[in-house]
Amino acid sequence: MSLVTLLPFIVLIGAMFLMTRSAKKKQEAAAQMRDEIQPGTGIRTIGGMYATVKEVHDDMVLLEVAPGVHAVYAKNAIGAVLDDDEYNRIVHGEDASDADTPVVPDDASSLTDPDGTPIDFAKKPEPGSETDAEPADAVTEAKADQAADQTDSADKADEPADKTAKAEAKAEVKAEETADDKAKGTTDGESGAK
Repeated sequence: MSLVTLLPFIVLIGAMFLMTRSAKKKQEAAAQMRDEIQPGTGIRTIGGMYATVKEVHDDMVLLEVAPGVHAVYAKNAIGAVLDDDEYNRIVHGEDASDADTPVVPDDASSLTDPDGTPIDFAKKPEPGSETDAEPADAVTEAKADQAADQTDSADKADEPADKTAKAEAKAEVKAEETADDKAKGTTDGESGAK
């Protein structure tokens, strides 16, 4: 066999080795983190529950989920050990960070100007544009479209009678146009002859 035929297999084996190596490192780091847990530490389980460690045993931990409420968990169920500041911020809502960080309000109070007037989110025409008319109301347009659709469906039922009426109206308009054109032509012709 040549080296060219073995090259894809060598690359595949190397990639598998690198992937398993990184997975083993992650597992070792997680096991070390679980072994270093002390009572009083705030943790997050792999299910997303936040609790405080009360007792640590070989394969299990006793967690205080709420004041006076205890639960026994396997050590493998601990997803992350949290710093005291982070745990207090998440669980108790205490913020130990600086006052410089922006605070996102839980209500719509930020949608008003400082003087208390609501902010207008309507699109305003650009200065210098040709039309300064206000944009049409979307609800009114939707109702008008619905009405037009209903009249279109009603008109389809009366289509044969409407077609003949429309054809007659078109014929009358054409006749009037040709009569007007003839009258203009005679006046133009007379003025040209003079």
